[in-house]
Amino acid sequence: MNTEIDRKWWKESVVYQIYPRSFYDSNGDGTGDLRGIIEKIDYIASLGVDVIWLNPVYQSPNDDNGYDISDYKAIMDEFGTMDDWEELLQQVHWAGMKLIMDLVVNHTSDEHDWFVNARSSRDSEYRDYYIWRDGVNGNPPNDWLAHFSGSAWEWDEKTEQYFLHLFTRRQPDLNWENPDVREEVYKMMRWWLDKGIDGFRIDTINMFSKVPGLPPVDAADGKLRWGGEYFMNGPRIHEFIHEMNEKAIDGRDVMTVGECPDVTLDMAVDYIGPERKELNMLFQFEHMGVDHLSKDRWDTRPLDLVKFKDIIAKWQKDLHGRGWNSNYLMNHDQPRSVSRFGDDGKYRVESAKMLLTFLMTLEGTTYIYQGEEIGMINSGLEKIEDYRDVEVLNHYREAVEAGEDLGKVLEGYMKMSRDNSRTPMQWSKAENAGFTSGNPWIKPGISWREINVEADLASSDSIIRYFRKLTAMRKAHLVLIYGEFEHLLPADEQLFVYKRILDNSTYLVLLNFSADSRELSIIPENSELLISNYEGGSAGKLRAWESRVYKLS
Repeated sequence: MNTEIDRKWWKESVVYQIYPRSFYDSNGDGTGDLRGIIEKIDYIASLGVDVIWLNPVYQSPNDDNGYDISDYKAIMDEFGTMDDWEELLQQVHWAGMKLIMDLVVNHTSDEHDWFVNARSSRDSEYRDYYIWRDGVNGNPPNDWLAHFSGSAWEWDEKTEQYFLHLFTRRQPDLNWENPDVREEVYKMMRWWLDKGIDGFRIDTINMFSKVPGLPPVDAADGKLRWGGEYFMNGPRIHEFIHEMNEKAIDGRDVMTVGECPDVTLDMAVDYIGPERKELNMLFQFEHMGVDHLSKDRWDTRPLDLVKFKDIIAKWQKDLHGRGWNSNYLMNHDQPRSVSRFGDDGKYRVESAKMLLTFLMTLEGTTYIYQGEEIGMINSGLEKIEDYRDVEVLNHYREAVEAGEDLGKVLEGYMKMSRDNSRTPMQWSKAENAGFTSGNPWIKPGISWREINVEADLASSDSIIRYFRKLTAMRKAHLVLIYGEFEHLLPADEQLFVYKRILDNSTYLVLLNFSADSRELSIIPENSELLISNYEGGSAGKLRAWESRVYKLS
């Protein structure tokens, strides 16, 4: 008897994320643009991916690289025009792919017309579009911390009140309690969907609802506090997202994925359970914290593989039949996956292939970030002057004021900075990695002469060629998309081994997360090897960073 599968195109897709500023510059001004993406459509399609996720391209003053939007219905001047965007959408669809847009509606830019009007007067009709409060004894309204350092409140001289900003001071939070705000958002979403896009990745979606009263965390010692329990997964969040789905998404064959930091698995089911009619899937961050000693991004430790496996296995097994996973190892907010989870030195090629095998053999939608298909590594930026990320620049200023060891601080940035993934896509060994003929907005990573698309395509055993085989394999074997997950050897500190099972089909995945070879005897006779990142070898031995996928039955 065959298991009935609820097949959806977005479940079976491999999503390729593009950070437009760093992808390809068509006009030599040093900034990637829409026409640059258009020029590379054939390349993207050749990878076997199904969906392009475009990071924000809306009009923005770029305080946070486009996540501070001043006009949701206009294209950023640096990136091109709306005509360029229309052509991009057309080209993507002609190539047989789909396009999803980044939706950033927890906050706007302080240059958005709504906020310009809101801060013009306390009596402005747009005042309640944002969150304003009086101070307390000359201090901010509460002790919440912003994500990029300092207080989450900014004083407005003209109207003599504070406004809330969970990110930079130029990203004021929208007041989702106001139904007019929500309707404006839904109207804008419908506008883009009517243009023909295929869905949204929704930024910080679980921060829309704040706890009434905006209570302080603990101001007893006068220090600022995080406050996430009061603005993440708030009391009306599911009401808001259900309404968003009902008023903007329902009835359209599109995909939605929400960015949801600090969600547990049970909380995730409330966001993505099919009967909930909220989101198709979400990005959870539990595995992104496995190499952190604390909440501090820069406070890291070596990967604990057993803990990492436990987290992955939990989300694979416990979400099966209850919701749909989003599988990723990096994006525009995380460092390069090979440097973080693999070996960016001697075994870069092997470990990059192994990590891609891992992503392609999990239940859920696979997300790949630009450059991951050629094994790009961390940027290697050594000087603070070379960094562009507002998070780094704010943190460095505080580190200087606190008298911290700046050498150690910079080491942390070289490991974990968001700029590690934001340096230009490495196309060739030409100047500036073939990204631009001008002066790039951020320096290319140190590896571009050796690691680039041109060099990878010239090699018969390259990562990019292996990636194409993986995308083809995944499409040919539905068990790798929909099958149940069975975790083997959970206590092993070196190997990640699991089965994928669907009806009478069983597949075995073997992943060596280390440079040490290992003997093993769990592969049955007459098993069919579907793919490996090595040629030849013995079925009873896994070499450094080796991966193998077998069809057992």
